[in-house]
Amino acid sequence: MISLNNVLVRFGADVLFKDVSFRVFGKDRVSFIGSNGSGKTTLLRLITGEMHPDEGDVVISKHTTIGYLPQEGIHLTGNTLYNEVYNAAGNINEVQKELHEIEKEMEEANDTSSEEFMDLLEEYGELQEKFQMLDGFKIKSKIEKILIGLGFKESDFERFTDEFSGGWQMRIALAKLLLDNPSILLLDEPTNHLDIESLIWVENYLKNYHGAIVLVSHDKDFLNNITKKTVEISLGKVTEYTGNYSFYLNESKQRKELLESRSKNQQKYIKEQERFIDRFRYKSTKAKAVQSRIKMLDKLDIVELEDVESSVRFNFPPATHSGKITIEIESVSKSYDGLNYVLEGIDLTISRGEKIAFLGVNGAGKSTLSRIIAGSEKINIGKIKLGHLVDTKFYAQHQAEELDGSKTVLETMEGASKGELVKDLRTILGGFLFRGDDVFKKVGVLSGGEKSRLALAKMLIEPSNFLILDEPTNHLDMLSKDVLMNALQKYKGTVVIVSHDRQFLDGIIDKVIEFKDKKIKTYYGNCSEYLREKEIEHGKHDAIKSEEMHTQGKKKSNDNSKFASSYEQKQRKKELNKLIAPIKKRIGDVEEEVKRLEQRKSELEHIMAQKDFFKDANKVIDVQNEYNDILKKLTASNSLWEIETEKLNSIENKLISN
Repeated sequence: MISLNNVLVRFGADVLFKDVSFRVFGKDRVSFIGSNGSGKTTLLRLITGEMHPDEGDVVISKHTTIGYLPQEGIHLTGNTLYNEVYNAAGNINEVQKELHEIEKEMEEANDTSSEEFMDLLEEYGELQEKFQMLDGFKIKSKIEKILIGLGFKESDFERFTDEFSGGWQMRIALAKLLLDNPSILLLDEPTNHLDIESLIWVENYLKNYHGAIVLVSHDKDFLNNITKKTVEISLGKVTEYTGNYSFYLNESKQRKELLESRSKNQQKYIKEQERFIDRFRYKSTKAKAVQSRIKMLDKLDIVELEDVESSVRFNFPPATHSGKITIEIESVSKSYDGLNYVLEGIDLTISRGEKIAFLGVNGAGKSTLSRIIAGSEKINIGKIKLGHLVDTKFYAQHQAEELDGSKTVLETMEGASKGELVKDLRTILGGFLFRGDDVFKKVGVLSGGEKSRLALAKMLIEPSNFLILDEPTNHLDMLSKDVLMNALQKYKGTVVIVSHDRQFLDGIIDKVIEFKDKKIKTYYGNCSEYLREKEIEHGKHDAIKSEEMHTQGKKKSNDNSKFASSYEQKQRKKELNKLIAPIKKRIGDVEEEVKRLEQRKSELEHIMAQKDFFKDANKVIDVQNEYNDILKKLTASNSLWEIETEKLNSIENKLISN
């Protein structure tokens, strides 16, 4: 499907890739793994054709369609949400447009018996069959399913796309891709703008996706649950692993140990040769041997080792002393317009040392309550009481803009640090992806992501006993997330985190606060335990609903029996039942026929979806003819079912009335 052959990419004088080759096949589930700046996004852009290699080539098979979701930069305007997504339905749109045009021509026709009209009628029938093959009649329900799954409400469908913020814009773009069904999906950090519910929905949707998927993500659980192949990008090379992220971690650890052993042996060998060269460099009898060893060293392929970033460890300054209660919230309500409340009647007590996750759909009030607790947002109703000697530090994306642009990265950290931490600042900055000369960059020239990382690092080295972190991992790679997670595990103060990263949360939290319908609900345990509890709750809800329907059915049956109290009514019922029996049999026969036809229809659709289907012209004609015949039979059978069902309903109504 897609093949990269000996690809080389330069940025100025620097070589990003060299001799990169790999393939993506029809049903592959691939993740690109590497540190920030290693070239993951560049590889995606090479596949889409947005970039071209300096050497080598990217080959894409003839019928491959590509859908690409970038990390950022999408802004859709001038259309309603529903229509914007509907327009992504490519072929379905074209067929429906043709159907509308033919309908208009047929309405305007003067002679419905003319040959021209009959031609239009035949073309209309063919287009309808094509529309059905493309699942056009299900397009509305499919769009609604995708939009609801991604966290949109039905009331959003007619809103213009201009009204949605950046995170929701990315969801719209993802919805369009999922509806379009390209043969390969390229997704660059698709989870960044999702809440935990929509993330799980996307995860389940992608598990059943018909085409290939290439993912760039820092969400380890997301990668583990979807991918089956991992491509590591390091030192300008790619290494393939035939497994998910956990498999890659184990396998790469073994490979790196072997590489380190090779490097150690090679360095030992080089030193031995250099000692020999230095010793006999000026001895004429050894001149030939010296020159031979010099040439050999020049030709030696040096084993390269990547910086061992995982060794970076960061510990918070000791948490300052505070009272047993960190914060008490009583009957708090919050509205931005005085009418529509985001939160209503919230009661919450957070104790010293607790580590809590705020979870819920976007817009449920997680960030709002975080800001209220941090003191940067006022409340409309209720009381908030901060505990004794509580020293709060709050991290949110906007704080990146509060940094002094005239200072360097290192100066920013130096201004916030005290004591022992001062000597470790460059190591800490390395853990947050500022390496080498990056620490001397002016804050004013940093990207938005770099500023966010710096703001987070700066906040974390300042003494405190209560941390509030709103999406702290959005701009961190996996190693940086591990650095932060390890530090938070050891932190003795209180922590509140807004995040959808399950693996990150599982390593830190002991309680979940769920936000739903303007209220909160407490669950004890980590994120995975919370999700299991939610599954149990959904199961109980479904069971209760089923029981209610069963009870209603029994009640209806008991009510109906009252109508047959007299002898005449019983006799009348017998007569009507005699009429019902053959109708029910006919309905059952039709349902069996429809079931058989639907099964064969699915089999034929599977055959037609095979990549080598169109190689045999005779087979194509036979399968297409049988498929069209089944569509006609299904239409006839469904019509017969409707007629017989209407008869049955009519007789049953007479039974009830008697």
